[in-house]
Amino acid sequence: MKITHINLYIVPPRWLFLEMETDEGITGWGEPVIEGRAATVKAAVQELERYLIGNDPMKIEDIWQAMYRTGFYRGGPEVMSAIAGIDQALWDIKGKYYGAPVYQLLGGKCRDKLRVYSWVGGDRPGDLENGVKALWESGCTAVKMNGTEEMHYIDSYSKIDEVCKRVQTIRDTMGDKMDIAVDFHGRVHKTMAKVLAHALEPYHLMFIEEPVLPQNNEALREIANHTSTPIATGERMFSRWDFKSLFEAGYADIIQPDLSHAGGISEVKKIAAMAEAYDMAVAPHCPLGPIALSACVQLDACTPNVFIQEQSLGIHYNKGTDLLDYLVDPAVFKFENGFIEISDKPGLGIEINKQRVVDASAKGHDWKNPVWRNYDGTIAEW
Repeated sequence: MKITHINLYIVPPRWLFLEMETDEGITGWGEPVIEGRAATVKAAVQELERYLIGNDPMKIEDIWQAMYRTGFYRGGPEVMSAIAGIDQALWDIKGKYYGAPVYQLLGGKCRDKLRVYSWVGGDRPGDLENGVKALWESGCTAVKMNGTEEMHYIDSYSKIDEVCKRVQTIRDTMGDKMDIAVDFHGRVHKTMAKVLAHALEPYHLMFIEEPVLPQNNEALREIANHTSTPIATGERMFSRWDFKSLFEAGYADIIQPDLSHAGGISEVKKIAAMAEAYDMAVAPHCPLGPIALSACVQLDACTPNVFIQEQSLGIHYNKGTDLLDYLVDPAVFKFENGFIEISDKPGLGIEINKQRVVDASAKGHDWKNPVWRNYDGTIAEW
């Protein structure tokens, strides 16, 4: 079997889909994208086609090594995201060829069902009470919310109080039956992150996420000294080599590699195995589309230290187009009592509605994250 063609589709709300064709009629799908740089990742995929066209898609590890190691300059978000989407499509083809879900090719299931969490609120968290009630009624038992708005290096304690009030709103509405995670989103610098982590301690959170940017992971030691809440990070880390120093430092409790950013199924499986050796949990990052989520589910099914999966259904980014819109059978991601069933369908376990993808790509998108500024006019982290 040979790879014959790569089709790329920029589709709303902010995604890039990859379709890989073969001479035996088996097609694989992947989702290579960096949010806000879809066109850049598309160009990176096109540059990597020289390692794909005419090659045997069954040779996944060899293709991965060629894409990564034959470049003198390697790594980074755009290149690793391009590799990630290609890798997903290769696994999809291999699973379909053998008539088995990808997790069977990676050692088989080690769990019967998978817990998921949903987003509540938006970039600037607002109506949380109605949001968590609706999620609970839909079968969700865990939520994540953005904690802060703009936060300067040293900022007002009133902003800390506002975060605590928002978390208290969920506790007042749902009691302890809804697990809560708070995403600092890298918006908070080290000094204020220590203050915020300590202030959130009484709320018994599931985890706090990206309390500082990954460039500043050395600050996690100080933050860990101010809280017993589990610390999660890793969505902006792109290979096992990026994660190596984090594992060795030991200040994070949960890693969150993204299967559309960190080299795909092949690489994240290795990252998760490294995390297991350091007694760390895994909660893959995935505020993306249906192909990315299906790749996560395949990995999660056969990875024992995964404890929960992010998914983007109803997230604030998806206004007008949601991940189920591109699926032939949207029931594959139905969740009940906080869990989704793990499909036994071959490959990534989903069927993409290609006509819907083609039609949507005619519209495309040019999604960019907003530019925020602090009260004094300086650029703020978003």
